[in-house]
Amino acid sequence: MHAAPLAPYAATEARSKGRRYEEPDARYRGQYQRDRDRIIHSTAFRRLVYKTQVFVNHEGDLYRTRLTHSLEVAQIGRSVAVALQLSEPLTEAICLAHDLGHTPFGHAGQDTLNACMRDYGGFEHNLQSLRVVDELEAKYADFPGLNLMFETREGILKHCSKKNAKMLGDVGERFLNRTQPGLEAQLADMCDAIAYNNHDVDDGYRAGLISLEQLREQPLFDTQYREVARRYPGLEDRRLIYEIIRRMINAVVTDLIETTKHNLDEAAPESIDEVRAAGRPLVGFSAEIGEQHRLLKQFLHSHLYSHEQKLEMTRKVQTVLRDLFETFMNDVNRMPSEFAAAAADGDDTARARVVADYIAGMTDRYAFAEHSRISG
Repeated sequence: MHAAPLAPYAATEARSKGRRYEEPDARYRGQYQRDRDRIIHSTAFRRLVYKTQVFVNHEGDLYRTRLTHSLEVAQIGRSVAVALQLSEPLTEAICLAHDLGHTPFGHAGQDTLNACMRDYGGFEHNLQSLRVVDELEAKYADFPGLNLMFETREGILKHCSKKNAKMLGDVGERFLNRTQPGLEAQLADMCDAIAYNNHDVDDGYRAGLISLEQLREQPLFDTQYREVARRYPGLEDRRLIYEIIRRMINAVVTDLIETTKHNLDEAAPESIDEVRAAGRPLVGFSAEIGEQHRLLKQFLHSHLYSHEQKLEMTRKVQTVLRDLFETFMNDVNRMPSEFAAAAADGDDTARARVVADYIAGMTDRYAFAEHSRISG
């Protein structure tokens, strides 16, 4: 089957705002394909294999990591992009890059590092992901970072305060002007939510922290449960839960495609500029599925992320990251030489940002190892 031509409102290389540093075109790849390849070959991307999604790396071999999560987001994103005649390689690039700046230990790590950075501008992993691709990756002789296309960078930065937006130049303008990002960026954000909502159900159930009875209280889950139980009575738990989850994903993805098509027909944008000026996101769920998806997310926060077993690990990793931050702020020479040199040149705020860069780049196991080293 041949790929359908891109819709007039899709992001295209011909209408792109380009790269921060000019480069000659690649001979056999498009610009967004090139971005995807640079992301996959980045050091930050490889580190995601040892960074927490829900369960810390050593808690089990079969749970999702930030890397497998990013791949699952990209898989969903590519399918939807093709269905909507949007740029598949751009969508994939954004999906693969969206967590490059995430700390070790998942959201517990981000919250802890943000608290440590409260007096120094705070910490937010979307901003850090942009910082990774713009500044911190050190691979190319001609420029810092990965020198990605504007549209890829725009998609990585899902939200941003006005204060931070003013310092980000072109990619921060939409937060000041209250305009929308391109459809590929909107799509990547929704696919992130679809992936973690459904796959965290799988990991939480596998870990024994949430039960089938609890999940059946969620309408999105129970609808699919009843259909699977009707068609396959007596199906063992492992295949039962997989059948339900894959059907949940199909239901929400189908709704996302059909609702977005309706929104696009209604708004009738003729270019990406009209998408940006639409006044609201055009990629989204119907009211019914959107509410069911929200309830499932709320359920996971209450019963999985806040489970006592998870909170016990959360308290442990909070101590690890606080100790690391305080130690490196007090003595930058306890970091590797390149970070120590960068931290020695600035004021307290600049030093704290370098310390945050170092800690955010750690994998779960490296953070534990560094904590053991500094604590003797």
